Amino acid sequence: MLKKCGGVFDIAGKQKEIEQLSAAMGDEKFWENQTEAQKIVEKLKGLKKIVEPWTRCRKDLQELKELLTLTEDTDEKTVQELGRELERLKKEVDTLELSGMLSDPVDSRDAIISINAGAGGTESCDWVDMLLRMYTRWAESRSFRIEMIDYLAGEEAGVKNVTFFVHGFMAYGYLRSEIGVHRLVRISPFDSNKRRHTSFASVDVIAESEEEGEIEINPADLRIDTYRAGGAGGQHVNKTESAVRITHEPSGIVVQCQNERSQHKNRVTAMRVLRSRLLEARRREEEKKMKKHHGEKKEIAWGSQIRSYVFQPYQMVKDHRTNFETSNVQQVMDGDLDGFMESFLRQQASYK
Repeated sequence: MLKKCGGVFDIAGKQKEIEQLSAAMGDEKFWENQTEAQKIVEKLKGLKKIVEPWTRCRKDLQELKELLTLTEDTDEKTVQELGRELERLKKEVDTLELSGMLSDPVDSRDAIISINAGAGGTESCDWVDMLLRMYTRWAESRSFRIEMIDYLAGEEAGVKNVTFFVHGFMAYGYLRSEIGVHRLVRISPFDSNKRRHTSFASVDVIAESEEEGEIEINPADLRIDTYRAGGAGGQHVNKTESAVRITHEPSGIVVQCQNERSQHKNRVTAMRVLRSRLLEARRREEEKKMKKHHGEKKEIAWGSQIRSYVFQPYQMVKDHRTNFETSNVQQVMDGDLDGFMESFLRQQASYK
């Protein structure tokens, strides 16, 4: 098992990359570019999270083999102890195997998440706010960093739509399991008659483009508009046209950013998102041409929900693609998505 995992992970290659990144961090000019430096630090942490557990598992397995050769069959207590150690080691190897499923070159990249409210007004806007909290808590549990790009509050409550970066090693690899429509069933806190309501929100996830050369953008194809930012951020954002909206006319893709006070910074961030969206559009088109889907991947459209979150009359969160489910709704809403992500990745691996 560990020999196989070593091949999948290319441990020697990752150890060499760790040495190179560590050497780069020792350069006195390393922190001059804070953004790039932070990316290198996060990548180094991610590589160590793979290499160190693999090294530890291999060492533990070797020790267990040596102990087994010294253990008498009649020594029941020792055999039981070895059995428990073997079970623990198996769980660690299963976790490593899951990491090995993130083999696409873009899996290691940062992710850009967009959440949009469906029909339903305040109900759906509140549902977007709940999903935003859920993904934020998930990111925090992995020490990933959230960077807000665009945020439009609902008219009465909640969030109409939101776009944000998730910075962290393998962020996209894990979060691509969340692409699709998420359905909520609950007794509405906004309904005085306490009736049950169903709300929808769509979640889209793309990998951030790491280099400008990955996708060519003709400036003549862009329409750039500025406007006054809205929502949270103080009086300043409402007095100046710092928000930026960029339309890529050939594709019709529109991106916008209003999180920064500076129009220039918002424009730079919007271009990062545009490059990533164009790259993702190209990747999805290539996938469509190269292979037929097995029916597991649905279009992001109303009525094709990938997951249901039922709060009443019973409690259940169920993924309709993998049939993975749990009755611990609160734990899921607090960011415990690992079970859903793992089942999705294993399902995807079975199709390859």
